[in-house]
Amino acid sequence: MKSIFSSLVFFFSVTLVAQTSTGGEIIQQSLQKKSQMMNSSLVKNIEFTNIGPTVMSGRVVDMAVNPKNTTEFYVGYASGGLWYTNNNGTTFTPLLDNSLTQNIGDIAVDWKTGTIWVGTGEKNSSRSSYAGIGMLKSTDKGESWQNVGLPDSHHISRIVINPKNPNEVIVGAIGHLYSSNEERGIFKTTDGGKTWSKTLFIDKNTGIIDVAVAPENFNIMYAASWERERKAWNFNGNGNNSAIYKSTDAGSSWFRISDKSGFPTGNGVGRIGLAVFNKNTVYAFHDNQFRRKEEKKTASSNALTKGDFKTMSVDNFLHLSDKKLNTYLKTNGFQEKYRAENVKQMVRSGNVKPIDLAKYLEDANSMLFDTPVIGAEVFKTTNGGKSWKKTHNGTLDDLYYSYGYYFGEIRVDYQDENGIYVLGVPILKSKDGGKTFTSISKENVHADHQALWVNPKKKGHLIDGNDGGLNISYDDGENWIKLNDPAVGQFYSVYADNQKNYNVYGGMQDNGVWVAPHNSKIDKYWYQSGQNPYESIMGGDGMQVQVDDRNPNIVYTGYQFGNYYRIDRETGNQKYIQPKHTLGENPYRFNWQTPIHLSKHNQDILYLGGNKLHRSLNKGDDWETISGDLTNGGKKGNVAYGTLTSISESPFQFGLIYTGSDDGFVNVTKNGGGNWTRISNNLPQNLWVSRVVASKFKKERVYVTLNGYRFDDFTPYVYMSDDYGQTWKNIGNSIPTSSVNVIKEDSENQNVLYLGTDNGLYVSFDFGTSWEAFSKNLPNVAIHDLVIQPTAKHLIIGTHGRSLYKANIAPIQEFTKGIRKHDNLEIFTINSIRKSDYWGNSWSKWLDANTPEINIPFYVNSSKKIQVDIFSGDTESSSVQVKVNSFSVEADRGFNEAIYDVSFSEKGKKAYQKVNKETDLKKAKNEVYYLPKGKYIVKIEDKKGEFEVE
Repeated sequence: MKSIFSSLVFFFSVTLVAQTSTGGEIIQQSLQKKSQMMNSSLVKNIEFTNIGPTVMSGRVVDMAVNPKNTTEFYVGYASGGLWYTNNNGTTFTPLLDNSLTQNIGDIAVDWKTGTIWVGTGEKNSSRSSYAGIGMLKSTDKGESWQNVGLPDSHHISRIVINPKNPNEVIVGAIGHLYSSNEERGIFKTTDGGKTWSKTLFIDKNTGIIDVAVAPENFNIMYAASWERERKAWNFNGNGNNSAIYKSTDAGSSWFRISDKSGFPTGNGVGRIGLAVFNKNTVYAFHDNQFRRKEEKKTASSNALTKGDFKTMSVDNFLHLSDKKLNTYLKTNGFQEKYRAENVKQMVRSGNVKPIDLAKYLEDANSMLFDTPVIGAEVFKTTNGGKSWKKTHNGTLDDLYYSYGYYFGEIRVDYQDENGIYVLGVPILKSKDGGKTFTSISKENVHADHQALWVNPKKKGHLIDGNDGGLNISYDDGENWIKLNDPAVGQFYSVYADNQKNYNVYGGMQDNGVWVAPHNSKIDKYWYQSGQNPYESIMGGDGMQVQVDDRNPNIVYTGYQFGNYYRIDRETGNQKYIQPKHTLGENPYRFNWQTPIHLSKHNQDILYLGGNKLHRSLNKGDDWETISGDLTNGGKKGNVAYGTLTSISESPFQFGLIYTGSDDGFVNVTKNGGGNWTRISNNLPQNLWVSRVVASKFKKERVYVTLNGYRFDDFTPYVYMSDDYGQTWKNIGNSIPTSSVNVIKEDSENQNVLYLGTDNGLYVSFDFGTSWEAFSKNLPNVAIHDLVIQPTAKHLIIGTHGRSLYKANIAPIQEFTKGIRKHDNLEIFTINSIRKSDYWGNSWSKWLDANTPEINIPFYVNSSKKIQVDIFSGDTESSSVQVKVNSFSVEADRGFNEAIYDVSFSEKGKKAYQKVNKETDLKKAKNEVYYLPKGKYIVKIEDKKGEFEVE
């Protein structure tokens, strides 16, 4: 009876339509559960090592600089945590690693008391702007953190502290990104965060994107409201409720001041940034989403444009000169088969319409730049907001394009009312109050600018935060120093090739694709050598990577919206390989993170997913479409949607292929695309399929993860099927609430699964029945991708905020149910170590001696103190067995590592020399005797292991 009831519960749970926003209370309970799991985890002692890169960084959202010592400051990264420096950015220390999130919107510091405030949840509204958990506060310089409220605000934009009363704090909250909610607006506390009052609320879809205070009077402050609505298929970043507000009582009450003042009003008002010079003089930086007036063609500009074909009649098209039409076709990269004579014949036959020559060029990437909005503009008031006037004539082109929602910051020089800085692509400065601007972007500064600190006491001293990290200037932006010390890269994907000293590849948000040997040292030596171990091989937003197993120089990778290339790293040749629709056919839709898959059955065969699945039999040179539309058909909007997100081909059978889409469809073909079956009807509907994985252990087995992030639904949806997806088992119930991005089977142990979520990593030893938090040295950060290098037995993690991590999973692979249930202790394989004359020595007395280490991995069923004994001798029965050393370890329940420095104890040395009189043991410079070459036995209780000094 129990099994029938469980089945019924399962059936109803997986057929529910998802899309319910996850409440703040559930998130708080989940965070507590995650903390408990971390403390009790069986794998809490298996550590991760960060392997960079640092040379390319991640998105900065804010800085807080000590006004009395500008070499001391804090930096907040969008999804990489809070970092501190007291040596002007030479080095940084992470301060949020012991907190429950790395996602930051804004930071503020009371320098008199040292109190740090962090508003969690990024203020931008991009595809990967992660929600936060409210307001965090530290009174011990980041050693510990207290959550002081606003947990359902999700995204906090600004924090301002009363300089005369550190307990009085104003917070601007934007609110949920993908759903409506009440906890948004302006909040005020006068008791240090114990209680909050909401002093400004517009509606459930409008939050506060900026708050700025008059430097001479805390009672006078200005705020910018922002109406925005983001869906997976559409983003509307403007509305009637986007406006400027003012307070004259320190944020206790507010009144709207931008109406009938000369500042834009109406549905096209977008994001607004504010900079206050004094109580009456304020600059506003506006993302104007009203459409531009169509410019008439000049007589000298006779060339055809994309817009011409949108309204052109068939008759007018056929009367175009071949020369003029061919110029358009060649200039815009139409395939060779599309030339004037052929295209006109296609139009005559009715297979193609003139508008198709415009549609052929329109994809999601071009729409970011082509939408004809007014864009960035700067306004100024000198009377406290009673009237506003645009500071410049015309428009500020090539600064915002149509995605101004991603920017919006403006700063004023407190020593110069007419000195302002506006941040976008690039960063501009003006010395005449915004009449004219010049760019201060340079070759070592990332293009996308998000935060700026202007020294109020020293002219020309700037600290700039951008998508590529941090820069500092002392000459007003003429020259910049790069301060990329933290490993805070935002990875979408990670890949490891099959070389002995294997390479790690990864695609990064806005920072291209990078590659390095997995064992590269991530330090500053590269300044001396002139060669960073990480090499950039692709620009744009870096996406997925596949490497030919036969030739590791052949790499397939690309950037956003399916723009993929085949790269020959040996020759430097790159070939663009995106499949192209035929003229007259609806353009293919490609996801921001378009999936690719190189077949393990034949490395000439590559799959690429748009809304249909495409296959190339010759390395991307030519393509055939092997499916119809495998999505729900797309939706009207300005974001590519109705696209494939995941592809997996079974290693058991060529042509057994699974696909997943951003609108919740999972499909399978067993005959290389001859026919397809939808297998997602009994799964939660309309969610993003973040991963579909064909098992390497059982032909019929497949895993699927669904992601509700784009509905503010953070439920972990994880499913397994053992019958090609005809029926599904929910294996995600025990995971703390957090959206799931990736699932990965272990390469050797079919019982073991790894799972990456928006708030950390988990491992299961029983097909997902139960999960363990996997987090030593790994902060609570979004895990976007996982890869296992099977020969090295390494798990490499692509985080979206803390770069790449690596862990040795050999003990996990050896772990069996028998060990867990029946054995009190087990020693896993111990790696050998190569003998070196450097052990205990260094080439200079000023340097620390080289100290060898062997990791002895073991498992215990209960926490206890254990003794590790090291014996010389090849086998247990060897007559020359001698105990050479012994030490104790406090072991936790689960996996542990005993670190042994390969030395003799004094007693062990004497015993060894007594039976090995011919061996001459030499003392190292650090006064330690190290083991000679040979085999050694490790004993812990009744278990034995072995290693060799080679």
